[in-house]
Amino acid sequence: MYDSLQQLHARYVLQLFHETRKILQKMPNITHLSTSYAKEVTICGDLHGKLDDLLLIFYKNGLPSEENPYVFNGDFVDRGKNSMEILIILFAFLLVYPNHLHLNRGNHEDHLMNLRYGFTKEIMKKYKTYGKPILHLLEDVYSWLPLATIIDNQVLILHGGISDTTDLNFLNSFHRNKVGIIHIKVLCYFIGCRSSLDYLMFIHLHGKVMDILWSDPKHQNGCSPNKIRGGGCYFGPDITARLLQRYNLKLLIRSHQCKQEGYEISHNGKVITIFSASNYYEEGSNRGAYIKLNPDVIPHFVQYQVSKSTRKQTLHQRVTAIELSALKGLREKLYTHKSDLIAAFTQYDPLSTGRISLGQWASAMESILHLDIPWRTLRSRLVCLAPDGSVEYLSCFDNLEIILPIKEVQPYLVETLYRYKADLEIIFNMIDQDHSGLISADEFRQTWKLFNAHVKNDVSDESIDSLARTMDFNKDGSIDFNEFLEAFRIVHKFSYNDQPS
Repeated sequence: MYDSLQQLHARYVLQLFHETRKILQKMPNITHLSTSYAKEVTICGDLHGKLDDLLLIFYKNGLPSEENPYVFNGDFVDRGKNSMEILIILFAFLLVYPNHLHLNRGNHEDHLMNLRYGFTKEIMKKYKTYGKPILHLLEDVYSWLPLATIIDNQVLILHGGISDTTDLNFLNSFHRNKVGIIHIKVLCYFIGCRSSLDYLMFIHLHGKVMDILWSDPKHQNGCSPNKIRGGGCYFGPDITARLLQRYNLKLLIRSHQCKQEGYEISHNGKVITIFSASNYYEEGSNRGAYIKLNPDVIPHFVQYQVSKSTRKQTLHQRVTAIELSALKGLREKLYTHKSDLIAAFTQYDPLSTGRISLGQWASAMESILHLDIPWRTLRSRLVCLAPDGSVEYLSCFDNLEIILPIKEVQPYLVETLYRYKADLEIIFNMIDQDHSGLISADEFRQTWKLFNAHVKNDVSDESIDSLARTMDFNKDGSIDFNEFLEAFRIVHKFSYNDQPS
């Protein structure tokens, strides 16, 4: 199935890895995130080359974006057959949303692990003569991956675990890319360079990093060597409680271990293990899961399992579905800025021909939407060309319409409301003061005036009343929540833009 999918050329893989390294080099060892804007952060565990699971997560939970941030907690590669595709997807999203997609390093983001567990072989098979340059660059990319993430100064996320000597201040202070060359130092040690102070410093540093990448929780108190894995330790509830108290944290989220249900809660609710590769050992062996974490630090677990029915669609069909989902979100963003975009387009069209050059169209899109994406490449999916090669700029709105009867109201009013659709539920609850689930015309008018003050948009009472009447689909004199939401739902026409390219 996967072999039929066209492979990304090695030149673009190398370019992607180079750009990824540049982004990662700017990041701290421990990344700090906030839920204040997006309200929820999605946390995923080990994927281990299982592309089906990643695509299923994106299908169920949506693509990474400013409104939908993700943390991927290491072990993206090895064991599964599509580690390269997973890295390409994650790195590409990192470049587009460097502040909203976050990657922690796992113990398999390591060239020696890749030699043993299959990723090196996958790269050499897929890229042959380009395999060695890719592997060499990837080793450096690994060394720049952040080691941990902290959300709202309350939740610590790292791949393996902790030890009784874990010091977050120390982990945030050293040059993490130096850990990538520790294997050379180990080799030096075994051939006799044991007196080097520099070597001893590296051994100390390597031990600290090994602890957070390789350790596992245990039920008993204390900390003991993890002899089964050959690195890290087993840490007990007392070790967890001590570290959380020291740094004023509430929760530790880690991955690293396959769990039958995709997650496990331990250490009196203070440690969560999240594992996102379903069917890890064999078909049906385990579910995968991810966490939705809100500002109250209450984790919501979403479980799934890739099945034969999931695989009925080809990979190309599944990727196309995700691509169309991304395009849908982009088109909706076009609509929310329709007035500003039209104003920008018409500046390039003083004669009102309805046409501008491709370069002018791309410049206008970038200047209004502030999205650093390849507009020229996306042109065929968003807008029509005239016979002379110019862009018919109004056609980028042709594939969107507002469901009747809302389009009887002034278009700019609907555009404003849709731009603030995240506030609609809050507004509904503000209007529905008696919690009856219904909004009267008077309540709607009063709350709209509050909303009007928020968005600084002057709307007449007549327009507000007209809007309220059109939202009352069953004409019973009040608006229920479904009517309220349905009024502003944007749908897509079946058009050339929705055809797979």
